[in-house]
Amino acid sequence: MQSQNHDPYVKPTRILDLRPTQITVGMREVSDKRRRWRREHGKRASEFLGRHMIPIVMGPKNRPYVIDHHHLALALHQEGVEHVLTTMVADFSHLAKDAFWVVLDNRGLIHPFDATGKRCGYGDIPASIAGLIDDPYRSLAGALRRVGGYAKDTAPFSEFLWADFLRRHIKQAAVEKNFERALKQALAFARKPAASYLPGWCGPVTDD
Repeated sequence: MQSQNHDPYVKPTRILDLRPTQITVGMREVSDKRRRWRREHGKRASEFLGRHMIPIVMGPKNRPYVIDHHHLALALHQEGVEHVLTTMVADFSHLAKDAFWVVLDNRGLIHPFDATGKRCGYGDIPASIAGLIDDPYRSLAGALRRVGGYAKDTAPFSEFLWADFLRRHIKQAAVEKNFERALKQALAFARKPAASYLPGWCGPVTDD
């Protein structure tokens, strides 16, 4: 996607005015971000928010659609924060609603998949950050990256691609019952050549 250069909004944007471009998040990751916010809250809260602006595109009726940092936005909302700073990446406000979703889809800016990994219609994407639902595999994919299972990648929704991969190899009951054990399993699967198509794949571990 070719980004347009825009200065960050000077006027804060209400979190509840932000519209998601995906259906799910990893609620375990949201909880982690809430804990971080509590550590940063106080004298450093404004500094934290200034460093973590939410990227958006403007849609029909000049509504702001979040294209990254859904987890952070939801975490801040749950912590009682009402406004965040946003930075506009592109302005599609002139498009009709159906054309708007098609453009975002073709640019890889939406992820309309539910908590089972099934593709849904554009209308199934929540109208509010508060409507995002949990996909435990998204939390597992995020934790896997943090322990070095794969490298951070700029590909859109790369963590969701890993989540889909893990969904096919590890049972959900195992993830929900013992997350740390599931993470060890995920790390083993991440090192296999079967995962080589995924963004940020680090290759198998070999003993030289």
